[in-house]
Amino acid sequence: MDAVLLTRKAYCLADLSLSPVFRRKWSSIYEALQDTRPQRQKLMRLYIEQIPTHKRIVLAGDHTAWARPHAVTLQDRTNEHYCTGIANNKPVAPGEGYSTIVWVPEDSGSWALPLRHERITSWESPISKAVWQLKQVCKYLPSRPISLWDSEYGCAPFVLKTADIKADKLMRLRSNLCLWSSPAPYSGRGRPRIHGNKFKLSDTGTWTTPAQILEQNDPKLGRIQIRVWHELHFRAAAKHSMSLILVERLNSDGSLRVTKPLWLAWVGDEMPPLSEVWRLYLRRFAADHWYRFIKQRLHWTLPKLSTPKQCERWSELMPIMTWELWLARDIVADNPLPWQKSIDKLTPGRVAQAMGGIFAAIGTPAHPPKPRGKSSGWKAGKTRKRRIPYPIVKKRTPKSRKRTPESA
Repeated sequence: MDAVLLTRKAYCLADLSLSPVFRRKWSSIYEALQDTRPQRQKLMRLYIEQIPTHKRIVLAGDHTAWARPHAVTLQDRTNEHYCTGIANNKPVAPGEGYSTIVWVPEDSGSWALPLRHERITSWESPISKAVWQLKQVCKYLPSRPISLWDSEYGCAPFVLKTADIKADKLMRLRSNLCLWSSPAPYSGRGRPRIHGNKFKLSDTGTWTTPAQILEQNDPKLGRIQIRVWHELHFRAAAKHSMSLILVERLNSDGSLRVTKPLWLAWVGDEMPPLSEVWRLYLRRFAADHWYRFIKQRLHWTLPKLSTPKQCERWSELMPIMTWELWLARDIVADNPLPWQKSIDKLTPGRVAQAMGGIFAAIGTPAHPPKPRGKSSGWKAGKTRKRRIPYPIVKKRTPKSRKRTPESA
């Protein structure tokens, strides 16, 4: 981990052995990934102990992909989606998906502290994995958190599966969804109605009068209009009402500045003030910053590991190194490169650039390595076996469970 933090550029995993803090041979990296057994539950509880309790805890959940299009012998690969083309310039490529729950410690900036970062297996979905992770995290939190989720999680299955978890949820919704209002009072005849009137997000003719309208000027986004409706629900989650929030950017004359609005849904206890709740969702993008940081700076997707277990053990080091940087941010001095400007509020990358002085002062808790001589090598006459190629596992959704905008 010390070598990773001090190495800005690496072309393969063995390049880490060239770092002055790495005291062993290059093959020890691969041996460590085979022998280590990270205790995820204990590490998570250790992370939670560092979270202050004087303010509301804000969590963010998301998932990303580790592209492995050429690893035909890697077991349990699935087709993963990417924002940019990976293989043959297509947005889908074979690889591994990883789900993450992070704590967002600041109101602005790129810091995100992961509490759980785990692989999504071929028999799991991003939603089922996120639900399980959120349940594990909330068991040990000292207070009820606010969790932020992207539009992929803004659906009825996620609301139903997280109903028993003590966490408030602020989710982004797709603009083609259809919600339903609460039914009218029971008339006394026939079966009581479950749903009220239809509220289609893309059809203004189905919108009712909002419960509150607010306009404010944001220093970065300009003029903002926020509207909110209460007592709406998904068709498949009629017992779980939510508040619907519409955020729009306006020009000086009141016309729309951006044609695609931001739809948010609040599910939980008392909602924060309308002027704050939409800003709260913007903190979710810290998870995207962390994904970019571990891929570009911590070399998460650099190694070509051969088994899913090795990939998981290597991935467990990413949260540990991130927390190490967070705890060191107040004791390091900024060490900018010649073409960089000095800053007061250090980012994770700038803290990593200054970690060399910390390592020189505190040393390492590891014992000095003991050379064991040269290996005897491959025995003469022993046959070599080719590694087994594994097919790509295709996740299929049963036809009866396919969601449509009308049924969501």
